[in-house]
Amino acid sequence: MVKKLWAKYDLLLLLMYVAILVFGWLNVYTVSYDGKPISATLLDWSTSAGKQFVWIGGLSIVFAISVLLDTKFYLSLAYFLYAVSILMLAGTFLWGVKVGGHSSWFQFGSIQFQPTEFSKLTCALAIAKRLDGHMAYGITTPRMQARILLLILLPTVLIVLQGDVGSALVFSSFCIVLYREGWSRLIFLLGLWVIGIFVLSLLLSTTYLIIGTISIGMLLIGVNRSSFKKVLLVVSIIITTICFVEGIESVLGNVLKPHQQNRIKVLLNPQVDPLGIGWNVMQAKIAIGAGGLWGKGFLQGTQTKYGFVPEQRKDFIFCTIGEEYGFVGSCLFIMLFMGFIFRILYIAERQRLRFARVYGYGVASILFFHFFVNIGMTIGILPVIGIPLPFISYGGSSLWAFSLMLFVLLKMDAERMLYRSG
Repeated sequence: MVKKLWAKYDLLLLLMYVAILVFGWLNVYTVSYDGKPISATLLDWSTSAGKQFVWIGGLSIVFAISVLLDTKFYLSLAYFLYAVSILMLAGTFLWGVKVGGHSSWFQFGSIQFQPTEFSKLTCALAIAKRLDGHMAYGITTPRMQARILLLILLPTVLIVLQGDVGSALVFSSFCIVLYREGWSRLIFLLGLWVIGIFVLSLLLSTTYLIIGTISIGMLLIGVNRSSFKKVLLVVSIIITTICFVEGIESVLGNVLKPHQQNRIKVLLNPQVDPLGIGWNVMQAKIAIGAGGLWGKGFLQGTQTKYGFVPEQRKDFIFCTIGEEYGFVGSCLFIMLFMGFIFRILYIAERQRLRFARVYGYGVASILFFHFFVNIGMTIGILPVIGIPLPFISYGGSSLWAFSLMLFVLLKMDAERMLYRSG
């Protein structure tokens, strides 16, 4: 009976998940290592490794519940679960506690719970529900696009108001899902244009950027001998770009908090204040570089052991991987995690229900965004926005949320043969 039950689940994905999970716990153990044997640490709730082990043990309950619930449950209650997560996000403004500068947590005794992590799961379900039953062209209609964007923007805005801009940015990863389901490429080109202008506005003065935009626009008009409509389009883009550039300066100065402005400064110039705002990134690079090609070995990382990198057990835990396992170990971990994500995409593509396929892409997109941005900010190519490395960083809320996302997808995949292709 047990063998027949497990046969329905994708064992390769489960094995990769367990491998990443165990590797993550070993890194948490390394960061909190105090010389005691592992057996003593597991039973010590005062250590990060002990607490993380309890959270990992509790995943068996989460998995058992996910096995009992079927695809129809998630399909029928997707909007309800989404509404509950929105209410929890709103509830943090009344009953939330501040952790790490963000009022996005509930506290029950010694246990802290962050509804932001679970809102990613419910948003993925809601988007999948919204697209279920619609043909590919349906997503291109303005009404459908507006409804989907509303589903994404509502939790995003609430999380931004909590002060957690980093977690809010994760919801932009749903663009990958929408692109797979038929969104126009023009929307993504527009997104790349916005990102490009934003980056250039940080590197160049406003005057130079405006002059450059006008010059390129006039060159396009002159070279292509454009029609009146194309000329009007180019002029509109020029004007919009100028307004956008002017607005960026106002946002950076008046909307972003000082620590967020400092993160952008550090990204542009890591040496701006190595003993102050640049300390985290500088020490992270030193820790990773100290690992060399093969690493210093398990429990041998000096940067890790002596706590030079702040928040190393959470946002900067990739430093531990780089220092103790070196370039080779880091590459192997990245290959494992990317293989894990590609396996999720493979599972998503073989689903017969569009609801399950869209949800699968949502899970892959969220995990990839966390993975890419976390490592990027650790090695200094992206600003520090404070999001965890899935299944590796310390924390119960994120660990359970990421795992539950995966368990729901595994359950959908186990039942895929019960449904017709659609």
